Amino acid sequence: MKQKILDTSIHLFDKKGFTETSVQEIVEALDVTKGSFYYYFKNKQELLADIHLNFIEFLLRNQEEILHDESRNCQEKLRAMIFMIIHSIKDRKKSARIFFREMRNLGEIYLEQIVKKRDQFRKNFQTLIEEGIEKGEFQADMDPDMITRGILGMTNWSYYWFDPEGDISADELTTIYLEMILNGIHKKAD
Repeated sequence: MKQKILDTSIHLFDKKGFTETSVQEIVEALDVTKGSFYYYFKNKQELLADIHLNFIEFLLRNQEEILHDESRNCQEKLRAMIFMIIHSIKDRKKSARIFFREMRNLGEIYLEQIVKKRDQFRKNFQTLIEEGIEKGEFQADMDPDMITRGILGMTNWSYYWFDPEGDISADELTTIYLEMILNGIHKKAD
């Protein structure tokens, strides 16, 4: 039942927004009582925090797996991490939009834990960029923090517009992003 509450809430929060969705609407959509809701969650804030934690922990687990793959160089790891974010849109698009849009609605006790994990995700990306610079795979004259924030801004925004069933695949979008990151859009000399 807890997962059903989470899934229904994700759908409603994505469609209507967190503040506009009531506990009553959630339980009515599930055809259960409020008692069922409160058995699993103290309040709507805790539910929102669970949605956030599930999403960021999924990303962190996958990111850690990529980072610890010693068979890949830094460029291959960067590609794998970008693909992981883009590919997750198929199954987790609504959760991602809620994560980015509704964080402002989390209370302080929930926000601290989620921000810590979000910052870890960003730091892991930056560590990879720094490692790539050290190993000579990436340009040394660029700020790793700004590169990291640029990559995450580009990939995170994809949750709002990218359609995995559309004209371009997750793999193709990853290739476009990686080419843009590594080589820019400047026309190559003939």
